[in-house]
Amino acid sequence: MADAEKYTCPLSQLARKVAKEELREDEETVNFALEQMRDWIKKNPRIIACRTDNSFLLRFLRCKKFSLPIAEETLERYLLLRHVYGDLMFHNLDVKDPTMDALIDTGYLFVAPKRDQKGRRVIIYRPGAFDPYKFTNQNMCHIHAITYETLMEDEENQVVGYVHFADGDGFSFPHLTLFTPREAVRIVKNGERIIPMRHKEVHGISVPSGLKYVLDFGMALISEKIRKRVTLYNSLEEVYDNVDKSLLPKEYGGEMPMAEMISLWKKELLQYRETLLDNDNMAVRLEMYNAAAKEGRVSALKNGCGLGIQNDYCEHVTGSFRQLTVD
Repeated sequence: MADAEKYTCPLSQLARKVAKEELREDEETVNFALEQMRDWIKKNPRIIACRTDNSFLLRFLRCKKFSLPIAEETLERYLLLRHVYGDLMFHNLDVKDPTMDALIDTGYLFVAPKRDQKGRRVIIYRPGAFDPYKFTNQNMCHIHAITYETLMEDEENQVVGYVHFADGDGFSFPHLTLFTPREAVRIVKNGERIIPMRHKEVHGISVPSGLKYVLDFGMALISEKIRKRVTLYNSLEEVYDNVDKSLLPKEYGGEMPMAEMISLWKKELLQYRETLLDNDNMAVRLEMYNAAAKEGRVSALKNGCGLGIQNDYCEHVTGSFRQLTVD
């Protein structure tokens, strides 16, 4: 794992403004939080190995607005989640894998190369392009993990957040057989609460009327905060009122063909390939967690700082962090 490094802010002026206004981030806050978090990782007996580089730690701190105890708890939950769901979701995230390469080429999930006026990347989803007879639920989880883990490596993204655009055309009942309802609940809830991403807007079109109950089920799983950021449209033209169409593929009214966007995205993925593979070295001592946490139950998220076991550092860290008055 990477050693401690002196922090030099790489953010654009736009992102620095967002960091200050929305996250209350400044040089003193960053340096103090990074030092405390590294010390907590070093002393935590449940963590075997964990990245301690700036970018990795800051994604948790920023997502939790520099509330140090909550960021540390989220990081530990993230490490545990990687352990429990390793093979299904997090391990061997290799963009060069032939199956991953083929899945990316379908246009199921990719990221537009340009940023919007607020500096955010637009993540594009086309679930109907996913062939449930050719690809597995593990393939689906891996491509999502590769996408999100790659995006989180960029500090600009950590601060300004993400915009999601989904086209439900072609989504059908066979797609629903990929996961059981219980698996879907755990994936969605664990993902929202543990994966450190700032989801700012979600836009969707072409929701199949016959599967509206699936949408209602999914909406019930996400938090009220995220639910309020979801907008569904009856036509693509309505989307343009809220999303700059130049950011979308040419097939959706934009300027750049989808195939070209996908090609650029694959090059970006390759830049972080080794980093994502090295993440497999992170580990926790599973025997030190309770049964609910070991099974990845959503209920384990409600147990507070330590996932149902005694955390000797929470009270100490909470007290020491109050001096910053940042959350």
